[in-house]
Amino acid sequence: MTVIYKELTAADHAAVLELGNQVHGENYLTPESLADYAQRGLVGSTNLNWLAFVDGKLAGIRLTFAPGNWDIDEYCTPSEWPVAVEQMCYFKCSAVDANIRGAGIGRGLLDHSIQAARQLGCKAGLAHIWMQSPNNSAYSYFSRCGGELIKEHADRWYRLSVEEGYHCPICDGVCHCAAGEMILRFKDFS
Repeated sequence: MTVIYKELTAADHAAVLELGNQVHGENYLTPESLADYAQRGLVGSTNLNWLAFVDGKLAGIRLTFAPGNWDIDEYCTPSEWPVAVEQMCYFKCSAVDANIRGAGIGRGLLDHSIQAARQLGCKAGLAHIWMQSPNNSAYSYFSRCGGELIKEHADRWYRLSVEEGYHCPICDGVCHCAAGEMILRFKDFS
């Protein structure tokens, strides 16, 4: 299997919406939110948002926000972070086609985003990991990559489900899934 990685462009948005919502649930990504996320991953010519293609078909996405382009909210614990927020990107979303999971695509996408983030002076990245993902695969994957759990936050996507029509594939209706606030120090990524 040959995997081709490339930076996200506007021409890819329809396929990204389809794969992202297939993996994370209906309305997790919308045309409006994806346009916003794409911009948050850009600083000059540096793009932190990456895609993986297999046989010309989108197989994986990694949406990452540049330092200063993401919000510290009630689901963040900055006093526990090992580096300053100015030296951190935010890993917003990752999705890999269910038919080819386990082939290293998620790690490859993460590597490309980290390399771009390093160009901006980042030393770490923050993520809110979906703790109820099937077989807790999101937490397992991010831990294997070197991610450290800072704190678990209940009802992380509740507001998104109530106010913006997100339909969690695990919860029936309103989402009550927890997020694991995790830090990945780039020196620990291998």
